Amino acid sequence: MDQIEYSVAYVDTRGRISRDGVEFIRKSGEHRTSFIARYLSALGKEGWAVSGIQHLARPETAYYILQRPLAEGATPEAETTRDD
Repeated sequence: MDQIEYSVAYVDTRGRISRDGVEFIRKSGEHRTSFIARYLSALGKEGWAVSGIQHLARPETAYYILQRPLAEGATPEAETTRDD
């Protein structure tokens, strides 16, 4: 069975995206849609795909849930355990 790893990006379409402590800022004069597309294209080159979007109270903001196949032999960055 293939394993998947996840990551979450905080997206503010007014001009800022934050993921794993790294900020991605909209260029001066860049349209909001172009800004988001540029970010998602960069993530796609790393194998990430959007698997869900959780909108937040402020309309311009959301969490983008990202996923990609886990490389063979790799361990997910944030492993969780279950209490049965």
